[in-house]
Amino acid sequence: MTATGLTVSQALQQRISVRAFLPTPVPESTVRELLDLARLAPSGGNLQPWKVIVVAGAARAAVIDAARRYPGLVPSEDGERPVYPANLWEPYRSRRYKVGEDMYALLGISRENKAGRLAQVARNFEFFGAPVGVFFVIDERMGHSQWAHLGMFMQSLALAATERGLSTCFQEFWGMLRKTLKTHFQLDEHDMLYCGMALGYADPAAAVNTLRSERAGVAEFARFDYD
Repeated sequence: MTATGLTVSQALQQRISVRAFLPTPVPESTVRELLDLARLAPSGGNLQPWKVIVVAGAARAAVIDAARRYPGLVPSEDGERPVYPANLWEPYRSRRYKVGEDMYALLGISRENKAGRLAQVARNFEFFGAPVGVFFVIDERMGHSQWAHLGMFMQSLALAATERGLSTCFQEFWGMLRKTLKTHFQLDEHDMLYCGMALGYADPAAAVNTLRSERAGVAEFARFDYD
């Protein structure tokens, strides 16, 4: 697996959520090497509270088929850990709204085109065409700290993929099928699927892949108490 020679800073700047992938296969050996790097992520007490399920080929198709049998986008199966808090407040509500509108504008899907928007949302359940799907699982008895450690692992995986010319999209949307996928993957009693990730090569011709979400400047979120 050949690296592109990116620095960490460059990988952070280049990583985006890609929503249109080429069908180009990603070898299992490549995914194994990426996970071998990601496992070095920080972990309090060295608990390493993550499990990973990688699907490609027939296994990927089976997951997509299970999603297609889902009766609709509601009710969600995300349970006590929804993707977003209820009645999202500012400035978070506006940030979420804007990135959504920017994406649909690039796709040419108007606000009035409800069917078109639902069809785009449903593409989550097809990994946006990526040939590999990755699912992240955590023991539901773990606390907030361990969830943060899982996030560090996930970020490490995404950056390692970026370094090697691959693209990703974290998909908390798969949490809507948490119960369905727990059964599908025959997870242990306390195992809980957190989210998925699409992994593959970005389609350079897809307009949606030009989306760059706006980020708050350091002055908006950081406090410096220097003496």
